[in-house]
Amino acid sequence: MARVRAHVVISGYVQGVFFRSYTKEEAEMLGITGWVMNCAGGDVEAVFEGEKEDVEKMILWCQKGPPSAHVHDVQVAWEGYAGDYDAFSMKY
Repeated sequence: MARVRAHVVISGYVQGVFFRSYTKEEAEMLGITGWVMNCAGGDVEAVFEGEKEDVEKMILWCQKGPPSAHVHDVQVAWEGYAGDYDAFSMKY
């Protein structure tokens, strides 16, 4: 399978609802590496690296998010796989 990298920005009511924690948990279950962080403007930003099918599942999950989130938009920029990460982390 092909490995891919997606740079994702999630907007809506996505901060203060444990979006980063849930994203980390979901990414780890899918075997995805990368990171997730809150942005100053209220969005959540993430980079996902892994098998294409798993990264696509992660993006689909982001369109709904955790139970208390209200996602309005998910912007995805596909980038070349770099293998930069050993695990999935939360940035602060």
